[in-house]
Amino acid sequence: MWQALRNELHPKGFELVTVGLDTLGNDGCRAFIEAAKPEHPSLIDRHHVLADLFGVINIPSSVWIDERGMIVRPAEAAPAPPRTATSPPGFAMPGAVPQRFIDIMSEAAKIRKDAAGYHAALRDWVEHGAASRFALPPEQVVERSRPRDRDHALGHAHFALATQLEIDGHHTAAIPHFRAAHRLVPESWTFRRQAWSLEKVGDGPLARFWQGPNPDAPEAWPYAGDWLADIRQSGAENYSEPWRP
Repeated sequence: MWQALRNELHPKGFELVTVGLDTLGNDGCRAFIEAAKPEHPSLIDRHHVLADLFGVINIPSSVWIDERGMIVRPAEAAPAPPRTATSPPGFAMPGAVPQRFIDIMSEAAKIRKDAAGYHAALRDWVEHGAASRFALPPEQVVERSRPRDRDHALGHAHFALATQLEIDGHHTAAIPHFRAAHRLVPESWTFRRQAWSLEKVGDGPLARFWQGPNPDAPEAWPYAGDWLADIRQSGAENYSEPWRP
């Protein structure tokens, strides 16, 4: 759907750049990128540098940057384009689905989205540029950007160290630094999901999406929360910040 949107708007000067925040790199989201065969730049950020620089705390998120390289909308929730009759088929679950995945999909269905409003605004910006009411002035961009206090800086440093340890094959050593990142940047679902996805349960394509304790050995789970427990605690309606015009 994003590819279709890009192809629609590209003749008007719009370019889409997608970035996968994934420590696993070639063993993670690369397969999904290759399957999609994107015609736009599609990158993989193993250390979540984009999250650090632009304040991304959840996915999908977007940052609008104009032709002068100026941010006109800081990181915000960016729902996928509304599906149409010509949209490609969505992700299909395999035949036998564990109850946990049914519960995850049930919670995910409750997440608030305003795809129609967001994409109407995006098209307006592409059409009218700086004259669009959705292109924010610099002071409003700064106001809406996320804080960069000492705790956040330290949390990102812990996350960067954890990811490098993971890349170098030191999984156990990475865990305390992932925990520290979760504590110091508690609003970041990307930090939490990344660590949880590295604790695979079982084999096959769904193993890294379990993101919670192995029911056969729950005591071995190294984190305070998991995707299902945390979203139930915070409420699916609070998973993504509401989009603001």
